[in-house]
Amino acid sequence: MSNRILDGYDPQAFFCEMLGGADNAPVRQRLADLSIEALQNRATSAEAELYNLGITFTVYSDKNAIDRILPFDVIPRVLSRSEFAHIEAGVIQRVTALNLLLHDIYHDQKILKDGVIPDALILGNGQYQPLMQGLDLPHSTYVHICGTDIIRDDKGAFLVLEDNARTPSGVSYVIENRHMMMRSFSDLMAGIGVRPIDDYGQNLLRALRETAPPDIDDPRVVLLSPGTYNSAYFEHVFLAREMGVPLVEGRDLTVKEDTVYVRTTRGLARVDSIYRRIGDDFLDPEAFNPDSMLGVPGLMRAYKAGRVSLANAIGTGVADDKAVYAYMPRVIKYYLDQEPILPNVQTNICREPEGLRYTLDHLRELVVKPVAESGGYGIMIGPKASEAELAECRAKLIEDPANYISQPTIQLSVSPTLVEGEVSPRHVDLRPFAITGAKTWVLPGGLTRVALRKGSLVVNSSQGGGSKDTWVLE
Repeated sequence: MSNRILDGYDPQAFFCEMLGGADNAPVRQRLADLSIEALQNRATSAEAELYNLGITFTVYSDKNAIDRILPFDVIPRVLSRSEFAHIEAGVIQRVTALNLLLHDIYHDQKILKDGVIPDALILGNGQYQPLMQGLDLPHSTYVHICGTDIIRDDKGAFLVLEDNARTPSGVSYVIENRHMMMRSFSDLMAGIGVRPIDDYGQNLLRALRETAPPDIDDPRVVLLSPGTYNSAYFEHVFLAREMGVPLVEGRDLTVKEDTVYVRTTRGLARVDSIYRRIGDDFLDPEAFNPDSMLGVPGLMRAYKAGRVSLANAIGTGVADDKAVYAYMPRVIKYYLDQEPILPNVQTNICREPEGLRYTLDHLRELVVKPVAESGGYGIMIGPKASEAELAECRAKLIEDPANYISQPTIQLSVSPTLVEGEVSPRHVDLRPFAITGAKTWVLPGGLTRVALRKGSLVVNSSQGGGSKDTWVLE
């Protein structure tokens, strides 16, 4: 008899997403009826289909294999109804606090005057944009699209690892992973009661129209991309298609009399709301980097005049800085008078003497992260580092302590994962996506990223991670 999928599977001392929930029993039973050979055959077919569909991302640091498919593991990650309700409430609370923080930072700065966050952490932050000062936005929405990175510890508790409030990516993989599962594993999904996710594009378009300038009856929305060479270009195409809006580049737009227009075959047409996938620095050469060839000259003038909306707003990066992250429990308490539904991971701020001293004294036990990096770059994992790596990290901390935070090594939860013909535990995280217009909606599920390398805690695609379909049960 062929080996069954969960035969001999051992999550060791880690919390297992598949075995840890009683509501997962129907999924476990169906997996138990599949052989590893059958699973491997379906996985091979799924991988070939992903490549043929062009579902790729770009790794600029690898000259030999720039365009890759995001490795897709066919064993789903399952969340119960109550688990997702907890995540959903926590994400909505957090996004609400982020928007209140950004509105305050760019208006009265009460949180700084009251000493809740150090002035220097905001006003000296490279992502702080003085041009946004005093600018009122529809519904006071700065973070229209947010990806909140969530982990689960060895006791099964959900913790927030990071906020992504600039241009969070990955939702296209969430939806394509689901399509793949529906095609390849319809028998596994049938009758289980998995919440659908196909309305993401509709909800995104609704929010972009809700936050357009208020005097427009039928707002025109476009998605602004830096172009085909961007690592997430597949996602730009995907989202424009899901919303049914034009995909444009900077050269397709022009600003006349503080109004943005798109060039069409019928002439110029006014644009009211832009979902931009270009960073602040490259968005408008008049206002930011004068050498940028990607943006739209005059866009900031139109934005300040209230003639166009941008999602996400300019200057949101100041709120998803890893050092600001450490203050989020205080931010939630300050604006909402609530305790965080989803707690932070304990964080040491190295710009503060106590945080630096603790980090240097416990370097072997901690994860050290640069505050401005993303994608898993620059992280030093103390328990897995060599003496040379520890010494290099120590020198960087002493030279520029404000650029770093440190956190304890969390025993991330695991999920059964098909790797080289065997089903083994691999560490996972979760990035649920929240869309905010007049109110906040959370996609039921999110991007489950999986660290495919044995023992690795780094789930980022650029560092060798993959993804899973995330099932939220009805």
